Amino acid sequence: MTIMQKKILLLSTGGTIASVVSDAGLVPKESGEQLINMLGELPYDITVEDILQLDSSNIQPEEWKLIAEKIFENRNKYDGIVVSHGTDTMAYTASMLAFMLQNINIPVVLTGSQVPINVVLSDAPDNLRLAFAAAATCCPNIYLAFDRKVMLGCRSVKVRTINFDAFESVNVPPVAKVTSDGLVFSEQNLSKNTRECTLNTEINPHVSLVKLFPGFDPKLLFAMVKSGCKGIVIEAYGLGGMNYIRRNMVGAVGELIRQGIPVIASSQCLYERSDLTKYEVGREALLEGAISARDMTSESAITKLMWGLGQGWDVHQIAEFFNTDVVGEVTIEKDDTLRVD
Repeated sequence: MTIMQKKILLLSTGGTIASVVSDAGLVPKESGEQLINMLGELPYDITVEDILQLDSSNIQPEEWKLIAEKIFENRNKYDGIVVSHGTDTMAYTASMLAFMLQNINIPVVLTGSQVPINVVLSDAPDNLRLAFAAAATCCPNIYLAFDRKVMLGCRSVKVRTINFDAFESVNVPPVAKVTSDGLVFSEQNLSKNTRECTLNTEINPHVSLVKLFPGFDPKLLFAMVKSGCKGIVIEAYGLGGMNYIRRNMVGAVGELIRQGIPVIASSQCLYERSDLTKYEVGREALLEGAISARDMTSESAITKLMWGLGQGWDVHQIAEFFNTDVVGEVTIEKDDTLRVD
């Protein structure tokens, strides 16, 4: 009996994984075929397409659209797709792809490495093998595979610059881990959806991500808006608190909301959720119209905001959008209305 090999497409975009040493430092030069050739024999029918050759610091909205279009174009031709990508912006790309390709009908797995694949002790071979295994076995979704973990793309964050365990799955467990038993899946409900996959690459990148710090002048927010900013994510303190004495951030948020500029309040803390209802400094912001990001990553919050604004939605529609779990990016508790009584 002949066992059919899973058909997997590798979309190569550059990054450290494909880099070589040059006088200017590491530069992406290796092709997707060269990456595959360094892995040895794999139990998959692999097709390779080089679509970019960029350090991920140069990956921007134009590249997100190209990658999404390539995935959509090939989604019915393969059992899964692997995207090799630089690590620095990979979490942003994974989050944006989740919004651009809602109800994707195959597993799409992003991966990269901390060390180029042509270095003897590189982490690249293991990460690529994991990505192919995930693309062959996971339920349809957008994932990020790194250091023996498979994570939802919209929950992934780069947390280390040098060590191989560079990414973590924030506020939800990894979808799967590599153990001596192979690829072991968690109990997360990632069942196949029955809706049609849609490609929607309409986004508005004129947004800002601001980390609040003591002494921040809220006038800078209005300067951003005057320069064309259409939405702001503020990494506030703790559960989402913002100051309102002297430099009145809370008042500034209210004024921006009244001007039609959505303001998303997230937390500077990597883990757990923002909750604007708990403290006065959060309740005041909520009363002024601040939109809670709950337990979303900053990468997911800013890409969700870009995508929502790209649909032409106003501040009220953006608020409703952020009160909805679209692709697994946020935890919405039962009866979680975020009201201040």
